[in-house]
Amino acid sequence: MESKILVFPHDENNKTLINNVHPQEWKNPEPAPRYNMVVIGAGTAGLVTAAGAAGLGAKVALIERQFMGGDCLNVGCVPSKGIIRAGRAVHDVKTSGDFGISSAVNVSINFDKAMERMRRIRADISAHDSVQRFSKELRIDVFLGEGKFLGPDTIQVGGSKLQFKKAALCCGARAFVPPIPGLEETGYLTNETVFWLTELPRTLAVIGGGPIGCELAQTFARMGSQVTILQKGGQILPREDIDAAECVQRSFAQDGIKLRLHAKILKTAQNGNKKIIAIEEHSKHVELSVDQILIAVGRAPNVEGLDLEKAQITYDLRSGVKVNDHLQTTNHRVYAAGDICSPYKFTHTADAMARIVIANALFMATQKVSSLVIPWCTYTDPEVAHVGMYEKDARDKGIDVLTLAVPLSTVDRALLDGEAEGFARVHLKKGCDKILGATIVARHAGEMINELSLAITAGLGFSAIGKTIHPYPTQAEIIKRLADAYNKTRLTPFVKKLFNTWCRWQRS
Repeated sequence: MESKILVFPHDENNKTLINNVHPQEWKNPEPAPRYNMVVIGAGTAGLVTAAGAAGLGAKVALIERQFMGGDCLNVGCVPSKGIIRAGRAVHDVKTSGDFGISSAVNVSINFDKAMERMRRIRADISAHDSVQRFSKELRIDVFLGEGKFLGPDTIQVGGSKLQFKKAALCCGARAFVPPIPGLEETGYLTNETVFWLTELPRTLAVIGGGPIGCELAQTFARMGSQVTILQKGGQILPREDIDAAECVQRSFAQDGIKLRLHAKILKTAQNGNKKIIAIEEHSKHVELSVDQILIAVGRAPNVEGLDLEKAQITYDLRSGVKVNDHLQTTNHRVYAAGDICSPYKFTHTADAMARIVIANALFMATQKVSSLVIPWCTYTDPEVAHVGMYEKDARDKGIDVLTLAVPLSTVDRALLDGEAEGFARVHLKKGCDKILGATIVARHAGEMINELSLAITAGLGFSAIGKTIHPYPTQAEIIKRLADAYNKTRLTPFVKKLFNTWCRWQRS
């Protein structure tokens, strides 16, 4: 893959970003005779690996072909959450009538200003991931350019050859673009280009109803676009439980988003300023005319162009680099972390995997990626957060499950906040209080799931949460209510009968 250092618009914020994450005047250093660790890719996994190894005294080289900070800083978590917040602000104003606010009519948003705010904050954050910080403060040899393997222990970048004792592949992933006839000629956006927009598209089609598609669809709808989601399956957020997806779907309907399920994209074409999408839907052929198309159908690992074969590293174009439970590739000197090798393509997962790589590669530890407890959250409104197993996962493993759920509408703070859409659900191993998994659907679900993630990681039973005092009133109190519901299940008819008998005896 050719390196294309592109970012739009060319304003002061993006100039600051580029100066931090890929300065044009940067000159690669003279390579050391041999490195303890060479890291390819300066996204979350690469930065954590490089910084952690250097902090322990290792001689480290870090190679990045595009932007330091990777997807998360440049085209992922940071910019998306910046505009999600803008969309929520508009929504809050529009729905503020119930709170006695009378100026909520005909609310509009300055799209360009909202995007400028996002770019400004992203530029500020980028200093932490900058070439200057990693080279000067952390004393890491930063090489900007394409890294390619020359052999099992050598990587070339530009005209330099880097020999290593250990290496880490942290090259990330990119937006997967499906082979739809006419799509390249028609033009489209992905998460890598949608943040370049300075003008709000009046109409937007989002192909894909997964987390990225749903987050951006709702955001653009709240900012004023007429949005249609085209989803090939029968529900949005197909990884989640159907009732969780339905909560989000109801919110989408209130936001004016049109949802077309079981939609097969046949082809696309350009007609003047419009993009035409031909769809097969319930055996009928229909056409949709929009200003912009956003592709959000998943991620593809960045395994091409690395000459992995020369290093005897096995990989797959869809699943990425093959690693064992210790994150070691088929070349025992080379490890991998993050989106290039993980089905869980989250920043926090990449961070956790990088820490395993440091321990295993430099200290010959035997930490396992399978031991990680990985929560995730889709930042729609309401958010959908999950950790551990779903009920089906447990049953497929032959585990008897006790599932408990509490609606958010029973929580006082949620009612007072006007944010009562959602629920909390926990799956316990039947007969004990071991937590197998949990789902929270709430506006702040991502902030609330951590208590359950900690309990699973630490091996704490659900009873420990029941004994923990939670501040009142908070929305997180719903987790305490779940624990109370569990305690009620322990009061069997026999125990109730004994207790009633004892109470009668006490009164006599």
